[in-house]
Amino acid sequence: MTKILTKHFDEPNLHELETYQKFGGYEGLKKALTLKPAEVTAEVKKSNLRGLGGAGFSTGMKWETVPPKDKLPGARYVVANADESEPGCFKDRVLLTKCPHSVLEGILIAAYAIGAEDAFIFIRGEYAVQHKILSDAIAEAERENLIGKNILGSGFSCHISLMRGAGAYICGLDTALLETMEGKKAWPRQPPPFPTVRGLMNQPTVVNNVETLAMLPHILKDGAEAFAKIGVAKTGGTGIFSISGDVENPGIYEFPMGTPLRKMLEAAGGIKGGRALKCVIPGGASTPPIAASEIDVPMDFESLRGLGTFLGAGGIMVLDETRNMLEVAHNIERFLAHESCGQCTPCREGSEWTTRILERIMSGQGVKEDVPNLQRVGENITGKVICALGDTVGMVVRGFMKKFPDDFSAKIPAKN
Repeated sequence: MTKILTKHFDEPNLHELETYQKFGGYEGLKKALTLKPAEVTAEVKKSNLRGLGGAGFSTGMKWETVPPKDKLPGARYVVANADESEPGCFKDRVLLTKCPHSVLEGILIAAYAIGAEDAFIFIRGEYAVQHKILSDAIAEAERENLIGKNILGSGFSCHISLMRGAGAYICGLDTALLETMEGKKAWPRQPPPFPTVRGLMNQPTVVNNVETLAMLPHILKDGAEAFAKIGVAKTGGTGIFSISGDVENPGIYEFPMGTPLRKMLEAAGGIKGGRALKCVIPGGASTPPIAASEIDVPMDFESLRGLGTFLGAGGIMVLDETRNMLEVAHNIERFLAHESCGQCTPCREGSEWTTRILERIMSGQGVKEDVPNLQRVGENITGKVICALGDTVGMVVRGFMKKFPDDFSAKIPAKN
């Protein structure tokens, strides 16, 4: 299997600058500094790199939406979203632990492309170990003039700062994250304008996921065409997938984009204990499920969308035949209700209604109207809220009811 980011993970000191440079570290940045900023963006766009934190938007196209300074003067910022709070996702944690310099190098490339002199890493508050590793890596890079003023004599300057989150799931959304960075309540903003036009401190800001940024050095070093050839037509390169649940060998696995899900499960040792597969949640808890009969689907953005779900952040959660999907749906919906910021009435109220109805069904007190009511509540939330959390509340329970109706109807007394 082709590996890009995890290729040298067996090296015990990969997190140190000297070892990282031994494997070509910061060569991508050096190459970028020989190009014009617009040429760097064009190369990234040509690579078909897409946002690997969930949205799947073209990285190069996102950068292109940053207004030129003659039209909108002032500072530009790059923010690395390391607030990895999606249940089922842990790839960013491993990347930051094993190879922090790849993320730093990617941030510098992005900053050069959009003309930013300040960049930030917004890291999940619970990631104390990773915060220390990143702090040490930044200090190493600063000593070697890879971060700071006049980097490598190029005339380009960029400082990178760390900011810790406070455990709010909603901060995984870019605009809520930016509100938090400004010291405000983590309430998502209603676009437009988008962050690339009015982001941090009301200035153009590019927010990219950790894994997305870590891919940039390889694109610049090896070329966009080589990267694009690894994946599928609209999505270049590889992806790191967090595989957890009822598999023999949970962990992170790197595959070319478009690799069939079945092959990924085989790489993780298959279903634990030889039991039968029942369900896979493909992109983290906020993505609708797929049934066991659908696991030959290629793992890329378009293919999963065709099944009514999403690649998300690549958090593959595997559930075997012993699992009850009513209980799984309740567990996810309860989490979403707890983490709702409360700004949108449909999300704030609908998530609580959904949770209570599911609890009533689980207790054996359900009525025949409960399933259609769950469907109706879900439809009245989806598309009527500011951010994706609310959409998730509406989509997830409907996805489970559609794929596993028997698990819901079995708990509703026949007399109803």
